[in-house]
Amino acid sequence: MNLVKQMVDDLHNQLVLAAEAAKMKGKINFENLSFIVEVPNDKNHGDFASNIAMTLAKQARMKPRDIAQSIVDEFNIADNHIEKVEIAGAGFINFYLKKSWLYNILIQAETQDETFGSSDVGAGEKVQIEFVSANPTGLLHMGNARGGALGDSLANVMRMAGYDVSKEYYINDAGNQIIKLGKSLEARYFQELGQKDYPFPEDGYFGADIIDTAKGIIAQVGDEYAKLSQEERLEKMTATALAEKLAGIKKGLSNFGVEYDVWFSELTLHESGAIDEVVHILTEKGLVYEKDGAKWLKTTEFGDEKDEVLVRSNGIPTYFAADIAYHKNKFDRGFQRVVNIWGADHHGHVARMKGAMKALGYDESKLTIMLMQLVRLYQSGEVVRMSKRTGQFVTLEELIDDVGKDAARYFFVMRNPDSHLDFDLDLAKEQSNENPVYYVQYAHARICSILSASGKTVPKAIDCDLTLLKTEQEWELIRKIADLPEEVASAACDLAPYRLARYATDLATLFHSFYNSCKVLTDDGALQNARLVLVNAARIALRNVLGLLGVSAPERM
Repeated sequence: MNLVKQMVDDLHNQLVLAAEAAKMKGKINFENLSFIVEVPNDKNHGDFASNIAMTLAKQARMKPRDIAQSIVDEFNIADNHIEKVEIAGAGFINFYLKKSWLYNILIQAETQDETFGSSDVGAGEKVQIEFVSANPTGLLHMGNARGGALGDSLANVMRMAGYDVSKEYYINDAGNQIIKLGKSLEARYFQELGQKDYPFPEDGYFGADIIDTAKGIIAQVGDEYAKLSQEERLEKMTATALAEKLAGIKKGLSNFGVEYDVWFSELTLHESGAIDEVVHILTEKGLVYEKDGAKWLKTTEFGDEKDEVLVRSNGIPTYFAADIAYHKNKFDRGFQRVVNIWGADHHGHVARMKGAMKALGYDESKLTIMLMQLVRLYQSGEVVRMSKRTGQFVTLEELIDDVGKDAARYFFVMRNPDSHLDFDLDLAKEQSNENPVYYVQYAHARICSILSASGKTVPKAIDCDLTLLKTEQEWELIRKIADLPEEVASAACDLAPYRLARYATDLATLFHSFYNSCKVLTDDGALQNARLVLVNAARIALRNVLGLLGVSAPERM
């Protein structure tokens, strides 16, 4: 059981009883109770606080502080862990707990070990998270990397919170970009065969990786493809390029610690008739009209600035039509909630996609689209715009080679995706307390060093006198460890894995403060055992939260 949640629930129930008692005595009058009990950001405001008095002010027609006093007068603090109750500010009720209530968290962390921090808040809800889904026409870049870190970490967090999560990659293996890929490769193929003046498509893919693919084809088949009809040649080249690019994407993401449950092909939507089906359904609902030979969806009815084309005048469906069919497929597979992580440049696509789902009869509130802002790389104080190897954007592979997977993932996930991210390459490689991932990993390694230096197995919490943990530094460290299950639950419900990066930093800071103030290995055997239990619980919490972020927890640094 999550001790913090249990205390929140207990306090909530006791406040209800106290409010009802005050009502029975005629001190306050109300019809409905709706309030929260939460952990204050400022520890000076107690261990828990409630806004019940403010929420009742309008009904009761009383000042919140007067309501709070009436409730506090009826609140029973006997036979529980509450040390004192105070009224603060406009009428908040703050609760201060006896330190003894948290000692059980050390037993809980030790017992649950790798599952410490988990909860059942998700209640098994089926959730699909689709992220990255870059076109298989080139190398992965910084935006893809940020999306990969966010999506994978979010999936880990939601699973820890009791959701049934599936991670999915949507392969854009149909449409105009694939045609361009084939034609770009064809041009490079002939150029590498010696026809330097062979025309390259103006809107083709100019990446150096396309040249590498052409060289690979020549190494395998020589000039055999030159003897084929263009249709057959493009078919073979496109298939080769797609297989190679997709394999590169899978390898790059795997090296980044990202593995998917499903790789979904857009081509299957075309082949199965799923796109034609959604166009037909939307037409039957009177939402499609023809203009200039094309079929248009009335997206202005969904709040869009202008209507969008579903089927071009040449009869080829647009990406938008395929996207609608894809999202219909998601809900038809039984997902109760669908989460997409998109780049901020897709902002205009959000309302029309949610509107299309509503038009098809689905609950559009079950589709959540997280928009991710741009990443700017810095080195030596200057913006890094180009790859040294390719002459284009810096790739995911280059970033991992430069700063490592751990630093890259931590830096990408430690900020709200709504904000622009300035990624400092020098800082990411720096071994100092200024580097946030190093700072947190060093705390874990320091704990492991202490446990190793003790020369014995960590004693069982239940066998130790935990009441010897009395200092403010010990208390604050235990309190932060106790917060992990609630932090995981909140991060999952709010789709905010960055909260756990902040939690990891706070926990590391409190551990370092404890370490500098409290000697763990002492001549006092009972105190040493109690503190060993405490640092081991901190180790478990740090290791688990780093694992959720896809970052390693080293034992030596």
